[in-house]
Amino acid sequence: RALDGPISSRAAGDPMKPWRAAAAVALLAALGALAQTRVELPSLDRRDGEAVKLVGDWFASAAPGGARIPAVLLLHGCGGAYDNKGALSTRLREYAAMINAEGWHALVLDSLTPRGISELCTQRTGARAITQSHRRLDSLGALAWMAQRPEVDAARLAMVGWSHGGSAVLAATNERQRDVAKSTFRARAAVSFYPGCTAELNRGHKPVGPVLVLVGERDDWTAAAPCVELAARSGGAMRTVVYPDAFHGFDGSAAPRVRRDVPNGVNPGQGVTVGANPAAREASQREMLTFLRERLAP
Repeated sequence: RALDGPISSRAAGDPMKPWRAAAAVALLAALGALAQTRVELPSLDRRDGEAVKLVGDWFASAAPGGARIPAVLLLHGCGGAYDNKGALSTRLREYAAMINAEGWHALVLDSLTPRGISELCTQRTGARAITQSHRRLDSLGALAWMAQRPEVDAARLAMVGWSHGGSAVLAATNERQRDVAKSTFRARAAVSFYPGCTAELNRGHKPVGPVLVLVGERDDWTAAAPCVELAARSGGAMRTVVYPDAFHGFDGSAAPRVRRDVPNGVNPGQGVTVGANPAAREASQREMLTFLRERLAP
């Protein structure tokens, strides 16, 4: 089909009940043991001549003998990092726990509330208050902040992002962007869940390192096909995995539903579908962890 490309792969995602049960137990234990610290850090973005101050949640992982270990930057989607009660979203807490369980530090970066914005999803793409230029500079600033921490191995940094944050992963790994090209600290590996790939495809994307893109075949918010084509043009630096019968947000836990408040999407004015696909959720998380383990190994 059109989605099949030379760099993409099809993934059905075997449910693997024993793996799922063990993973659930491990995740619950990890969530209970999370060491979460609110931090402030500078973006490379500047406002009124000064660096924009961002906030984040730092999840430190205990390293044997005080060794320097990898750190992974987690980038939220257009809905922001927090739920409607002001707590860090379940997805971001779960992934921070997964990262910690691997023996790595995790940083959840908030690009919205420090700028007085609560969400971007209901804003039209061309009129959004925070663009991928902002997110790229925020991400580069966060990588530099992590790299300079004494408990972090600066040579083993990674990024993971979702939707608008997945697009930020692509923007912050594109060496054709001047600020990326001159950045001292780069991600050794990057994972992008259901990003908008069209802008990078039109602009041209030269990854600074290996990039894994995970998309849903039925995504009507950020289509899969441009991501497959983007990977095909990457010369092997990017790989796209397409999950059958999966919509936007397939790695969540809520059932699929149509959002009518989103003006963007494949079919403008008709809403977009967002919701979980259990098989894709499990398969994509395994894919992500395997990819990161291979590339963050000493």
